[in-house]
Amino acid sequence: MKKITINKKIKILSLAITALFGNIALSYAAVVPEGTKLAAKQEIVRNNGAEPASLDTHKVSSDVEFNIINDFFDGLIQVDNQGNIEPRLATHWETNDNKTWIFHLRKDIKWSDGSPITAHDVVFSWRRLIDPDTVSPYGSYLENASVVNANQILIGKKKTEELGIKALDDKTLEVRLDKPVGDFLQMLTHPVMFPISEKAVKQYGDKWTRPEVFVGSGPYKLSEWIVNEKIVGVRNPQYWDNKNTVINKVTYLPLSSEKADLNRYLAGEIDITNTIAAESFPSLKKMLPDQVRISPKSTVYFYEFNNKKPPFNDARVRQALSLAIDRDIIVDKILGQGQLPAYTMLTPNIGGFNFEQPDYAFWTQAQRIAKAKALLNEAGFNQDNPLTFNLLYNTQEGHKKIAIAVSSMWKKNLGVKAVLQNQEWKVMLDNMHQGKFDVIRRAWVADYNSPMAFLTIFLSDQVKNTSMYENAEFDKLVEKASSNNAKEYYQQASDILTKELPAIPIYFYVNHNMVKPYVGGFNINTRGEYFTKDLYIIEH
Repeated sequence: MKKITINKKIKILSLAITALFGNIALSYAAVVPEGTKLAAKQEIVRNNGAEPASLDTHKVSSDVEFNIINDFFDGLIQVDNQGNIEPRLATHWETNDNKTWIFHLRKDIKWSDGSPITAHDVVFSWRRLIDPDTVSPYGSYLENASVVNANQILIGKKKTEELGIKALDDKTLEVRLDKPVGDFLQMLTHPVMFPISEKAVKQYGDKWTRPEVFVGSGPYKLSEWIVNEKIVGVRNPQYWDNKNTVINKVTYLPLSSEKADLNRYLAGEIDITNTIAAESFPSLKKMLPDQVRISPKSTVYFYEFNNKKPPFNDARVRQALSLAIDRDIIVDKILGQGQLPAYTMLTPNIGGFNFEQPDYAFWTQAQRIAKAKALLNEAGFNQDNPLTFNLLYNTQEGHKKIAIAVSSMWKKNLGVKAVLQNQEWKVMLDNMHQGKFDVIRRAWVADYNSPMAFLTIFLSDQVKNTSMYENAEFDKLVEKASSNNAKEYYQQASDILTKELPAIPIYFYVNHNMVKPYVGGFNINTRGEYFTKDLYIIEH
């Protein structure tokens, strides 16, 4: 892809915006084909894979939470599965220079308690997100979007009131950026950017997400939350597009066991599984081919180092551990569902780019192991002084199998002993953010379709940089890339990561779900999201 100058990108985006105004009547919810007979009972059960840490949009950082938040809240805009920008809470927007943006909100939008949704709620939400006192895992997201004064607010040098956002009136919002950002509109589609009710938060504090006082803006509202059992959402009659919603009730289960997920699906207790266990995949594909759904997913599975903790502050140790992993065995023998081996943090075709791979991606595994042994020996670890550390992963059979396989490879190839530790999702997250780990199982879903979505998690001053990696040259390259979307800067930044390996990329995901044949409208995107408002139950 050729380098696109800022001026050219502004022109392209301006044309896109013009095109958007001429095509405002887009689909927002369930589209039921003509002649389809709907079931009398429009309810669905979907397994979500774990108990969410919270439903506060500013306190969470994973798809476990975002899957539910996507149903309970709406953003200013959204991107459909074809990559087109759709209006949501905002009907239209304009910019003359890609730095100052004006958004116009719908006149009739309401919170689930019936109170109006205003531009003031958006201002409150963005200020709360970036407020250092909120301690949001996504606190630096507005800085990545180059919103005026975001950086200075994060480091405590300016007040949240100085953030480059203001309500011109109840239904008009102004956002000011430090520079043109080519991905700005896409960045607005992330759940952390969805507005929350200022009234609800100020009235109930941290308890505002409890079912009895919950206030949302999406097609569903929280009606029941039984910890470690289920979360239930029911139709929100105040939702601006409620007339196009079909499902009346959605239940999210927190099953981390892939076996329990599948067993309850086969027993008719679950309509959509969270995943498909690798060992069950071949037989299910043969027996129930129409119910097995596989599609690409912009997600990388990786092991993250605590880069501040010896010996993982030594790049040679990190490189050795990466080289000793046989990724082909993991994707072909352990997973076998179409996953791809990963040697970089950037998923294939992210942002429309295809990036060069590191040299060692094309070596034989024997060559990689030989180099790994030499590196580890240089770092002072050998048979007389073996490397020992803890490998932490969240409780799930799939993660356990990969951890066992990788630790066996390290033991066999390098004499390294990795002590396996598993923890429940919320406990592991707490330890991750507190830096209480040696090596930890991670995955990252692209927040939006750009290499920036992956590179920013390793920036020195990022709240979400739990690896605690720091590299000034890398930071500068990412900054340059964000300004002009140039492949050369993305490539150079990626090359630094593949050389220094603050984390070990292992494989690229695919979406894999079991979906009942009577569930209509299931369409999962490359972020692994599907929205309950798009679904409907066919008579069966």
